[in-house]
Amino acid sequence: MARKTVQDSALPQRLATLPDQPGVYLFKDAQGRVLYVGKAASLRKRVPSYFHHPKGLSPRIVRLIEQIRDVEIHTTASEAEALLLESQLIKEHQPKYNVAYRDDKSFPLLKLTNEPFPRLLLTRERKSDGARYFGPYADASALRQALQFMRRVFPLRTCRKFPATPCLEYHLGQCLAPCVGFIDEAAYARIVKDLVAFLEGKRDDLLRELSRRMDQVARAQRFEEAARLRDQIQALTSVVVAKEKSALAGPLEQLQLALKLPVFPHRIEAFDISNIYGAFAVGSMVTFVEGKPCKDYYRRFKIETVKGISAHSSKAGSGSAPRAERRGGDDYRMMREVIRRRYSGTLSTELPSPDLILVDGGKGQLNAALEELRALDRTIPILGLAKQHEDIFMPHKRDPIVLLPTSPVLHLIQHIRDEAHRFAIAYHRRLRAKPLSASALDELPGIGPKRKAALLAHFGSISRLCQTDPNEVAKVARITKQRATELIQQLVKGPSVA
Repeated sequence: MARKTVQDSALPQRLATLPDQPGVYLFKDAQGRVLYVGKAASLRKRVPSYFHHPKGLSPRIVRLIEQIRDVEIHTTASEAEALLLESQLIKEHQPKYNVAYRDDKSFPLLKLTNEPFPRLLLTRERKSDGARYFGPYADASALRQALQFMRRVFPLRTCRKFPATPCLEYHLGQCLAPCVGFIDEAAYARIVKDLVAFLEGKRDDLLRELSRRMDQVARAQRFEEAARLRDQIQALTSVVVAKEKSALAGPLEQLQLALKLPVFPHRIEAFDISNIYGAFAVGSMVTFVEGKPCKDYYRRFKIETVKGISAHSSKAGSGSAPRAERRGGDDYRMMREVIRRRYSGTLSTELPSPDLILVDGGKGQLNAALEELRALDRTIPILGLAKQHEDIFMPHKRDPIVLLPTSPVLHLIQHIRDEAHRFAIAYHRRLRAKPLSASALDELPGIGPKRKAALLAHFGSISRLCQTDPNEVAKVARITKQRATELIQQLVKGPSVA
């Protein structure tokens, strides 16, 4: 049987979809082994060039091209970042066709000197001097750019001998002046450790560690140090691309890999709850098919099991929260109701079952939805996305999954969650904006025809009345502030809405 060539495989079609971005490409053979690792300023221009100009290529490159059956790519924010990643992947995979590159002593290296306060230098010679060496790197120009970036983010000294006073590098914010004791050896060593983690490709872990450290020093009110860590995080986030596998795999594939989902998430349904202390409570469900919103399958629910809170603070400005709000019980009951109504009865037969459920909230909302699914004997992968830190919670896992702010997976989940929230808020506002009817006021003792007319004329809607300061309500209705507060509470607890 003849061996497949590049031309009669699916590879040309895949090459046509490559992004016009810097990055690294890995050529693989039929068994998935990495043959060659290279970098490019533009993946779209560089990778297909191997196959468009077969004449004039060296026999070695021709042999390489004949064996290529697949390509994996990693996009980066810059060519300098691609250079660092290329070196890391060559060291990791030891590709056959990179052997000359590995052995050639003319390629530049990065050297971290063996000193109490180490320096980061560019060199072409590896010595037995106790220093740490990184590389080699194929592109000296891109390496110089990368070195400039690293010196800004990891402010190590560049001077051979300590000056008597802080130099220009200190005033530019690119050195912390160990020469005059502005930073001690232990703190300096931590910066060196961070730099090594970056060069070794442990960049996701590094960003999480820097974020943890920033929170810690901010709580200790060491604000200057916290600001420096914040700037470090921002600079690294702008350069690093999270290590999701290959841009040829879309966000949905990355989502399945990152969360270890048992099935590909072709269809995702997301739920959110919106209410004011249980009043005007609504739920929303949005549907994404192949990563795109499918509005024909959106559904909204007016909550029936929770009609309002049983207790509400009557002291304006007291800062105390309603009991139901504090414990989150009503929100959980509402989530259970929406899940029950979606996955039982008419809707369960009308709509296809999703591959993944996303609920807006943390462990509480997730567990409420999960319990309802179990009660219905439904087994569907489910996750919760908590707003405060954008942590991802999954069943049977104590700790949340934390993705980088730059992660395409996190962006996809946030987009779906935000759409569910938008849809819920829109319905919630529509209910609140319904005209304030006389029948709603009829339920309130002590509100006669004149007061009803005044309230209707002045406010026009339950929403405006419920959100108004009791002093204004008291003035319009000519009642005491305490009576106005009680009136607002009664409307919030049990207004009649269509």
